[in-house]
Amino acid sequence: MRKTHMLIGIALLLAACSHQESAQQSQTDQSFESKLEQQLLDAKPGSVIDIPAGHYALKRGLSLRTDGVTIRGAGMDKTVLSFKGQVVGPEGLLVNANDFTIANLAIEDTMGDALKINQGRNITIHGVRIEWTDGPSSTNGAYGLYPVKTQNVLIEDSVVIGASDAGIYVGQSNDIVVRRNRAEQNVAGIEIENSVNADVYDNTATKNTGGVLVFNMPNLSQAGHATRVFHNKVFANNTGNFAKKGAAVASVPAGSGIVVNSNDKVEIFDNDIADNQTASIIISSYFSTNYYNTRGVAADYNPYPKGIYVYGNRITGGGDSPDGLKLKTLKTAVYGLTGKFPDVVWDGYADPKDVVDGLPPPNDRICIQDVNGVLNIDGPHGYKSPSTDTKAYQCTLPKLPPVVLNPQPKV
Repeated sequence: MRKTHMLIGIALLLAACSHQESAQQSQTDQSFESKLEQQLLDAKPGSVIDIPAGHYALKRGLSLRTDGVTIRGAGMDKTVLSFKGQVVGPEGLLVNANDFTIANLAIEDTMGDALKINQGRNITIHGVRIEWTDGPSSTNGAYGLYPVKTQNVLIEDSVVIGASDAGIYVGQSNDIVVRRNRAEQNVAGIEIENSVNADVYDNTATKNTGGVLVFNMPNLSQAGHATRVFHNKVFANNTGNFAKKGAAVASVPAGSGIVVNSNDKVEIFDNDIADNQTASIIISSYFSTNYYNTRGVAADYNPYPKGIYVYGNRITGGGDSPDGLKLKTLKTAVYGLTGKFPDVVWDGYADPKDVVDGLPPPNDRICIQDVNGVLNIDGPHGYKSPSTDTKAYQCTLPKLPPVVLNPQPKV
């Protein structure tokens, strides 16, 4: 009996110590949160906010509205801002400022978007990890790294895991470099949307629903064009689509490697693309998205992909188990039960105003080289007459110039 009482006493003591430590940690986190909020509020141009190594639990979203500020941690696995208990949001960090740099830290488990940067110039994101730690879920925040309406943007050496829309997303922006990042277990790994002059290279996109997306959506502030996607590793993007209902990316089939939708002047080259079960490369129009918004489509919106140049990629596997009944049925009808889609699938929508003698103007064509087949699925006629003829794609296009950021970012 005495031994039992002793064990009970030890258990109660340990529980009390644990509760005390938890209370102390909570007080520490509250103190840190208040201090960080004040630092962001008091920041002046040129301020550097250093966040030491540690795991910090935050309950409220943060914001910054001062130009010329740097936020810097001790490393993406050492300085962790956790929003798992967030009660006020929606973002983890919302920035409305120019000349902003953030580096070497992690933002985890935000209610909404993790890091949103709105209408800023000269943006640098370096060595930042964004993660929803419970894995893919439609309740995760939509966007991980999310610059929108920005100019002169660099996103490099970062990691994004678990976004329910896009892990790395740059929208309605100009002059963009996205390099050496890893996007994993997002709906869209990397997405360039309605943006002009973007270079996406040396990234790894895997275990997403779609690896790399270049989209042009209607009713936004600008149309996108001139994106180069090159020297990336895009493989095994076969995670089931877990986007919230109504999101544009909810239409992306699981197993998509690189997807171009309604965008112009897109160059895809020197990528390693493997084992994406629907298709390695998909070229499509707005009409194939099943995304029809209640506002309708602006009269000046161009829903067709034009000037798409695919060449010099290394493509293996994939196309053997497309997502969705329609695509499965089409694959079986054209290639048999044991066959697979070719390297490139095009939905077949072309601008009827441009087509002369069956072809669009030279610079609006879809030119495809160095692939194992192309399938035009004949989307306009409900897949009734799919074609494997590749003659229409045997052409070249002027190559796009590299994106040069000015001024060059400094980390």
